[in-house]
Parts: sequence; C-alpha cells; structure tokens
Amino acid sequence: MTEAIDFQTADFIIEYGPGTGVFTEKLIKKRRIGTRILLIEQNEVFSRLLKDRFFDVKDLVIVNGSAENTSYYMKKYGFKRADYILSGLPFASIPSDTADLILSETASILGAEGKFITFQYTLLKKGLFKKYFSALHISKVYMNLPPAYVLACTNGERNESFAFKCISR
Repeated sequence: MTEAIDFQTADFIIEYGPGTGVFTEKLIKKRRIGTRILLIEQNEVFSRLLKDRFFDVKDLVIVNGSAENTSYYMKKYGFKRADYILSGLPFASIPSDTADLILSETASILGAEGKFITFQYTLLKKGLFKKYFSALHISKVYMNLPPAYVLACTNGERNESFAFKCISR
C-alpha cells in the first residue's frame, strides 16, 4: 500500500478506515519531517484505539467520522490539498450511494496531481473506480491472506504514466 507513495515530496496524506493502524504505522515511519497525516475512522472503538496508540505523534490528526466528509475535516484542521489518500474501506460492501460520495469527494480533493491507493479483496467495483479516475493500476498481492488487489488510481496527464511497484508473488 505504501510503495506507491513518494515520501520525499508528500506534504499531506489522508487515510480512510485505518482500523488499528497497520498502514498508519508505516506512514508515520516513512514520512519526512513535516508531512501531515489525517486519519478518518468511522468506528468509535478503533478511533479511540488510534488516539491512544498515536497520542504523541506530531502532525497527525485522528477524526472519528466518515470519509464522505473529508473536505469538511480538511477545512476544519487547515489542510489545503492532499497528495495521497490511502483507503482500507471495503467498497464491495459499502452502499453504492455512499461509495459514490466518498469517491467523488476523493477525486475532487486529489485533483490532477494526487493519488488514491486502496486495497480490495475483489475487483467487483473496478468500474466504480474507473468512474472517478482516468488511470487505474492494479496489482495482486499474493503475500496477503487472503490475496488482495491494490489499486492505485490517478487523474490528469501527468499521472497517466504513473508506475506502481508492488510485491506480488
């Protein structure tokens, strides 16, 4: 999930559905000083766990809320734009109208320069991602149990040639 991130240039990263913070921990370790991270976790128990686990981490904001309200959270905390959005949200089981709201919001926030990276256990919703992003790069990660797909989604000409490096065996 984090292989597609250029940590040397990333100023602001958002993570949807961080759960217990598996990817969050990697983001914090790999980021450069000053890179800000916004975590949006809908589950109140996980949100509290994240706040307890990462209470002393600088430039990290944890919100108990929904990804469809990301623009609101960005404005509330003074974030202007995002370079990357990582997602652990299970789009195959999210109601279609909610998934549309989240992806519309995501594409708007990222614009032509940003990248949306998500993992899914099925490609059933691949068409949904294509609705909001002009380029999808899909890798199957066999090391994950069960195997999962990592989708790196971009818009804009600059990102058409975006290369995604992923360990897949």
